[in-house]
Amino acid sequence: MRIGSTAFTHEGAIPSLYTCEGKDVSPPLSWSEVPPGTKSLALIVDDPDAPDPDAPKMTWVHWVLYNLPPTSDGLPERVNSLPAGTKEGMNDWKRTGYGGPCPPIGRHRYFHKLYALDTVLPELKQPTKAKLEAAMKGHILSEARLMGTYQKAK
Repeated sequence: MRIGSTAFTHEGAIPSLYTCEGKDVSPPLSWSEVPPGTKSLALIVDDPDAPDPDAPKMTWVHWVLYNLPPTSDGLPERVNSLPAGTKEGMNDWKRTGYGGPCPPIGRHRYFHKLYALDTVLPELKQPTKAKLEAAMKGHILSEARLMGTYQKAK
């Protein structure tokens, strides 16, 4: 399985449009080679370098989606309508939806992790990343990662 973006390359810089210094909109994402038997997809975007890449203390969660249909092939830039059946989880701003990079110091890494699952997950009522990961346990057929970096200009 593969995940990519037309906005940035793997290990490349994320344009400021998708961050707190820009319009804070979600980047375009596309995926392919979803394995046979996949019943749903899940997407987690997080930053393991918070608050300081030289002394990380936590992983900051930017976006949590689950039950994306396996027939979907991505999400458009500035997504405002999720594919039918897709559910949203809670990010670390205590809200659903995308929250872009906004690192307080240094250049951070942002992982866009796509999971192919052998089941459609039950209603989890806006789960945190941890609750979603617990629900996915034992159901992951494949995983793909896209990592971009960002450092504030100001």
